[in-house]
Amino acid sequence: MTTAPPAVTLKPGRDKAVRNRHHWIFSGAIQSLPDFEDGAVLPVRSAEGEMLGYAYFNRRCSITGRMVSFGTEPPQDAIRRHIEEAVALRYRFFDTGQTDAFRLINAEGDAIPGLIADLYRDTVVLQVTTLGMERLKSLVLGILVEAVKPACIYEKSVLPSRREEGLRDAEGALYGKLEEPLQIRENGLAFLIRVTGAQKTGFYLDQREMRRLTRDLATGKRVLNAFGYTGAFSVYACTGGAHRVDTVEVSEEALKLARDNFKINNIPEGTGRFFGEDVFAFLRRAGPDEYDFIILDPPAFAKKKSDVMSACRGYKDINRLAIQKVATDGLVMTFSCSHFVDEALFRKVVFEAAAETGRKVRILQKYRQPFDHPINIYHPETEYLKGFLLHVV
Repeated sequence: MTTAPPAVTLKPGRDKAVRNRHHWIFSGAIQSLPDFEDGAVLPVRSAEGEMLGYAYFNRRCSITGRMVSFGTEPPQDAIRRHIEEAVALRYRFFDTGQTDAFRLINAEGDAIPGLIADLYRDTVVLQVTTLGMERLKSLVLGILVEAVKPACIYEKSVLPSRREEGLRDAEGALYGKLEEPLQIRENGLAFLIRVTGAQKTGFYLDQREMRRLTRDLATGKRVLNAFGYTGAFSVYACTGGAHRVDTVEVSEEALKLARDNFKINNIPEGTGRFFGEDVFAFLRRAGPDEYDFIILDPPAFAKKKSDVMSACRGYKDINRLAIQKVATDGLVMTFSCSHFVDEALFRKVVFEAAAETGRKVRILQKYRQPFDHPINIYHPETEYLKGFLLHVV
């Protein structure tokens, strides 16, 4: 006869979020914790003893528990089911002949907290953000090998969030061998990417739909792709018939990949120009009316909550410069991927930037999230990227 593992008990009245299928349990909601090793999966019960599900726990974190199953479903069964459902959903929406790079698992968006998995053709790149998911990594690895049949699974868990969890950065092949650069297809276009030394997992998959929109809007325009990284927005603009596209990126290594991405898409020389410099300085010296379409997709200015004020100053400055410099009847596509700057705050910052220019500015389009980055309706924190397409007169 086996005995049930000791359970975590929540305080009276503090179980509503879990009952509503929210994944996080904050330390203040917990009435009692049994003896356990951090990272362990434990049953979660209400103050009245009702079984609510299973979560992994880490006492050193303010988000002490993260639910991996609800009700009586065994946690390993739930993880397998959620991974298989997430993979199947992606293959419903993507023709891999046209797009073979997409997010397979979007953490709580797919009911799997602490795990990101991106597919690049036949290579899966993992990010493990929590101690609990670190303990479940071998289970996840086996399920992904069965479900995706990749040539390689590579871990790139190089994230500040791991510090609070008591984890060091981890990077390396978990299955197979990584061959770089990887060549992928997105909406029929080709891109070379590097996973090692790259931002995120190697490519900004979350901007796929906005790149497609850029291609539709770029015809005949003089385009500036600020914070251009490896030039994906620039390639889309050129293939959409832009008159000229300038890519500004401070990283010379990223710019080299941007040039290579122009070549493999057979974009004529002279259509694109590349500038390895600071975007703020570049825009300050740019002439008025030099660009009809400016794209601002900076890295996160706020990496932690205490960064929000300085981040907003940065967002305001860069948006003011773009709105000042874009030609009359021009477009500015602007984004923030800072988790701590929500859409309402970002919109306020863009409003203040526009007001200081004295120009007429309208929002034509909000950020269009791709299908492979689902937002869990029970866990709204999965929404992080926000953006606006502005029309400037």
